[in-house]
Amino acid sequence: MDREHPFPPPFFPDMPLEKITLVTGRSVYVPGSDIDTDRIIPARFMKCVTFDGLGEFLFYDARHEPDGTPKAHPLNDPRFAGASILVSGINFGCGSSREHAPQAISKAGFRAVIAQSFAEIFFGNCATLGIPCAMASAADLETLGAAVEADPSLEIAIDVTACEVRFGGRSIPVVIPDTAREAFLSGQWDPIGELLDGTGEIEATTAKLAYMGR
Repeated sequence: MDREHPFPPPFFPDMPLEKITLVTGRSVYVPGSDIDTDRIIPARFMKCVTFDGLGEFLFYDARHEPDGTPKAHPLNDPRFAGASILVSGINFGCGSSREHAPQAISKAGFRAVIAQSFAEIFFGNCATLGIPCAMASAADLETLGAAVEADPSLEIAIDVTACEVRFGGRSIPVVIPDTAREAFLSGQWDPIGELLDGTGEIEATTAKLAYMGR
């Protein structure tokens, strides 16, 4: 069954990945160009065994003074609490290839990102977490950001099938590269999940190999 807010599922043999056709929710606009992965998750928070808990450190330095006092930042604004769609500017996720950046976004509760463009590795890391990254024009992002600022409760729908974002009776076209889009629509967005889904076939093939366990 397709879900509108897909959380990365626990992976068990023969459990198919979810198809991601539509992501809906409220959004928050974090403006800026060239927002890099170090800004998304500062390096000092990457000393972790698992990715659990990274969400609280998302944009930490942009959101806090050195003494930990909160700054004025969209993610600190109670109007946008619970938003699940992040909206930003051009070249989002540039810098290092750290997987911790999309993991922090995911752990903070975001299920999709809309921006003018994305760094390639960041885009790929998001795709394997089931986080669609949709690209829109600067003018359309400005329109969307203004609508969200005017009404933080506005429901946003990212239609992966139709490649459009709908909100407040309006729609804007977005680009989701075909490879990622097809993977979302077919439920084949995580190669590790696909591998584990094929455990039975792997074991059957292994049993036929003379050099395996014999």
